[in-house]
Amino acid sequence: MNADLGLAVDLESVVAEQADPLLFATVSGAHLYGFPSRDSDVDLRGVHLLPVADLVGLREPDETRSRMWLSDGVEMDLVTHDLRKFARLMLRHNGYVLEQLLSPLMVHTSEAHAELVALAPAVLTSHHAHHYRGFARTQWRLFEKNGELKPLLYTYRVLLTGIHLMRSGQVVADLPTLVGEVAQAPDRLPELIDAKRAAEHGRADVDHARVAAEVERLHAVLDEAQAGSVLPGTHSAHGALHDLVVRVRLRGAEG
Repeated sequence: MNADLGLAVDLESVVAEQADPLLFATVSGAHLYGFPSRDSDVDLRGVHLLPVADLVGLREPDETRSRMWLSDGVEMDLVTHDLRKFARLMLRHNGYVLEQLLSPLMVHTSEAHAELVALAPAVLTSHHAHHYRGFARTQWRLFEKNGELKPLLYTYRVLLTGIHLMRSGQVVADLPTLVGEVAQAPDRLPELIDAKRAAEHGRADVDHARVAAEVERLHAVLDEAQAGSVLPGTHSAHGALHDLVVRVRLRGAEG
């Protein structure tokens, strides 16, 4: 297990408790984004493998599972998708699931996980900019509503992730890393990251007009990066992902 969060939480036991096998489980959320506070919850994301009977029988398959609980005072949140649903999400220009797949904070991995990771480059297209643009707008509306630092940092984070992805073809979700990689990142971001680490739900001590202008400018930078992106306009992974889903499902049935 590679996820070292400094928490007294047995994440391996979480994997062992699941009803169906997990192909992978990683840590997402503030820990992945580089600004967890002491009381941040632990967002676990991954893929489970349903048995064949659940997919061909009369019952509706449990393709997405969600569970929340407390472990030693830490709020845990586990969301997993069945392999087929996750593969479909990968093909829909969904940057969120790719961040989960490629998260360096691994709790559990497998051969199938490694195969999904290897196919990730063939999924990426310039249209992933739409995902990050929409995510940023949602977080900005939340910031305008509650004035908290967390949604403001999420706004910056997803815009910078989208810009970096369009320019490099690489998915990077860690905001401190992005500050060093994207020249247009606002100078004050390291200070805001430190403030978020100190308080999970603290208010943003910022000039609203200034940050609004910064966010608008980053949207324009993302538009420009998409227009000149190194990424193709269409993905080339459908056939390979189909074959992987069939092969892993049959292997699971035989096991």
